[in-house]
Amino acid sequence: MVDIPLSALEVAVVQAGAQVADTLRDTAAFAQEMERLGYHRIWYAEHHHSPAIGAFPPVVLIAHAAASTSAIRLGSGGVLAPNHAPLMLAEQFGTLAALHPDRVDLGIGRGPGTFDETIARALRRGAGPTTDAEYRDDVSAALSFLVDEVALGPLPEPWLLASSTAGATLAAELGLPVAVAHHIRPDNTHAVLERYRAAFSPSRWCEQPRVLVCVETVCAETEEEAAWLAGPMDVVKAGLLKGASEVPFPTPEQAAAHPFTAEERQALAGFRAQQATGRPETVVHRLAQLADETGADELMLTTPVYGLGERVRSYELVKKYAEAAAAG
Repeated sequence: MVDIPLSALEVAVVQAGAQVADTLRDTAAFAQEMERLGYHRIWYAEHHHSPAIGAFPPVVLIAHAAASTSAIRLGSGGVLAPNHAPLMLAEQFGTLAALHPDRVDLGIGRGPGTFDETIARALRRGAGPTTDAEYRDDVSAALSFLVDEVALGPLPEPWLLASSTAGATLAAELGLPVAVAHHIRPDNTHAVLERYRAAFSPSRWCEQPRVLVCVETVCAETEEEAAWLAGPMDVVKAGLLKGASEVPFPTPEQAAAHPFTAEERQALAGFRAQQATGRPETVVHRLAQLADETGADELMLTTPVYGLGERVRSYELVKKYAEAAAAG
C-alpha cells in the first residue's frame, strides 16, 4: 500500500515529430491534469543543449504552470546551482513564492544539466566544474539571500537533490529535505539515505530528516503496453550507455525497431527492475516496496513516455490503483 504523497517530475521531452511549442503547451496541460488527479507537487528539471529534453528554465515553467493551476505545489527539480548566481536564484524563487504563497519549492542540484562541456562552460561564463566547497557556498548563499535580502513574504520550500553520498552529506549538514535521484542512480539510493539520516542536523528549514525518492514509473493496462511506452526512453538510455550525448526522443514505433545490443538489453532490464514499470498492480506494488525499503516520506514519479495522453494516463492509473488499494 502506498500511503505517502505522490508527486510528478516533468522533464519536458521534445518528441520526434513535434515542435518545441508543442512541448511547452503540453507542460501547462500536464500541470492541470496532475492537479485534477490529486498529485502533491510537480517539479521541473533543468537541461541544456539536449536533443531529447527542452532547454526550458524551471523558473519559467513554474510561473507558467502556476498561472494555470490553483493548488498543486510547483518547483525546480532541480535548478542547478553552478549555473546561477545565488542572489538571482533567491530573487527569482522569492518572487514566485510571493506571487503564489505556500506553493513554490526551490529544489537545488549540482550537475551542469548537459553532456556538452562547451555548453557547461558557457553556462558558467568560462569556469570549470564546481568544487564541493563552491557548491556548498552557492547553496548556503542562496538560502541566506532568501531570508536576509529577498523575503517578500512566504518563502519557497528548499530541497537539495542528491544522487551521491556527497550530496546527502551537504543536505544533512544544512538541515534540508533531500530528494534522492533513484531514477538516475538507483544503486546509490540506500547509501545516500544512510549517510543523510546519520548526519542530519536540524535547521530552520527542517527539524528532522525528510526524504523524497524519485522513481521512473511507466504504467499501462498491460505489461506489454507499459514496455512499449517505455521503449523511447530505453533508446535514449542506450545512447548514454555508449558514452554518447543524448539522442532525440523517438516514437514508440521507432523505439521498437531500434537494434539494441545484448549488453544494452541486459543493462536496461537491470535498471528497469529497480524502477516501476508495468500494469497498475505491478507498479503500485513496486512503489510500495520502494517506499518501505527507503522509508520515503514522498515518492516523485517521472514518466518519460511519448504522447501527453499516454503520460497522463500512466499517472492516472497509478493514482487510482494506489487509492483503491489504500481504501481496502
